[in-house]
Amino acid sequence: MYPIAQFEQVFRSGGKDIRLDCFVPDTDSQRFPAVISLHGSGGGFATMAEPAGQLAGQGFAVYVLHYFDRTATTHADKATIFRNFPLWMKTLWDAVSHVEQQAAVDSDRIALLGFSLGAYLSLSSATIDTRVKAVVDFFGGLPKEMKLFMRRIPPVLILHGEADPTVPVEEAYHLQQLLEKRGTPYEMQIYAGIGHDFSGEIWRDACLRCLAFLNRHLASETA
Repeated sequence: MYPIAQFEQVFRSGGKDIRLDCFVPDTDSQRFPAVISLHGSGGGFATMAEPAGQLAGQGFAVYVLHYFDRTATTHADKATIFRNFPLWMKTLWDAVSHVEQQAAVDSDRIALLGFSLGAYLSLSSATIDTRVKAVVDFFGGLPKEMKLFMRRIPPVLILHGEADPTVPVEEAYHLQQLLEKRGTPYEMQIYAGIGHDFSGEIWRDACLRCLAFLNRHLASETA
């Protein structure tokens, strides 16, 4: 386990200040793979600290992106998402540009980790941004529009509740079919009877799968 340095950074996107909550292994001896984490439509930054800290302790530089800063959003309904999705995509692109320049980060090993809306943004960005080497998708999906214009997609971990009333599990299966058709490596776990949130043993299992996946696709390259 690494000691963790926790702090906030600000970068500019679209003329706006965008915050990043940073959880970085507290050592100057090496560069680490980076994970940019995106919350869902309700914000929920407080719930992001625990998984970010856990990953940082395992040797990942984690950056929780306040992408709602771009549009002064506090909670996103369907109309807000439809209107602002392209702006949030650009903000995520700019976030990757900022993170890859950080002294603690190995710019060749950057992953995205998204919850719900954040997973939709992460997967969408990964279809056009070659700097993204892996995506962890917590109960999200890939918009149909991005399927039409996708250039590529990196390995994906799909984690979804079978009884999700907000993002139907069909989204996970549609993504699985797309990845198989393209021959893209992926892992998937569908949790029977689980809705649009993970807790208890399900959450612990998902976190372990997430760590193992990121180690396979990012950390294994560390010299």
